Amino acid sequence: MTDQLSLSIWLERGSRANRLKHFEKLLRLFPFSQRDEQGQSTVSVQAVAVTEPPLLESPMNGPIDPDEVLAAIADYGGDDIAYSVESWWDLWQYDDDWKLAPARVELACFGPEFDNGTERPVGEQEDLRIDFGLDCHYLPRPELTGSGRMTESNIKSMLRLVHELDSALPVAKRKLETESGENFADRLQQVLSGSQTQ
Repeated sequence: MTDQLSLSIWLERGSRANRLKHFEKLLRLFPFSQRDEQGQSTVSVQAVAVTEPPLLESPMNGPIDPDEVLAAIADYGGDDIAYSVESWWDLWQYDDDWKLAPARVELACFGPEFDNGTERPVGEQEDLRIDFGLDCHYLPRPELTGSGRMTESNIKSMLRLVHELDSALPVAKRKLETESGENFADRLQQVLSGSQTQ
């Protein structure tokens, strides 16, 4: 069963007022795909809650340019505003053979009064989130030759990014979890244990 994998980041309380500045750091640090075969990206702004229609939904072609994103969202501000960028980053994927190809990713920044649709109360929701897409990109598939090595490369890319963000942002807390709420590290350990006993 596949599940969505995301990294939630809570900033130190005194830093939350500057969350847009920290979102800019996230955009500049993130290794967006530079490949020609990637699809279109989308920059969005929403107010109040994820259930509300977007105030802005702007398509962008080619590799993401953080300056273009920041220019697009510059006119929108407030504690009940959320910004998101749906784009691509490169992961090893299997389609008849292993290849490095663009995979969907979403980066988001939430105001403290924005309801991002999680089960946490509005004031306790994360400030930044990266949706890494399906967790199957980060879990070995023993039936596929080379799966362990390619999955390890994908996990290393994700962990490298997490450590860079820890160094660049005033992180109070972070959590890597699946959409179902399952701890991803536990799930990875289960898969690895199962493949070693076979």
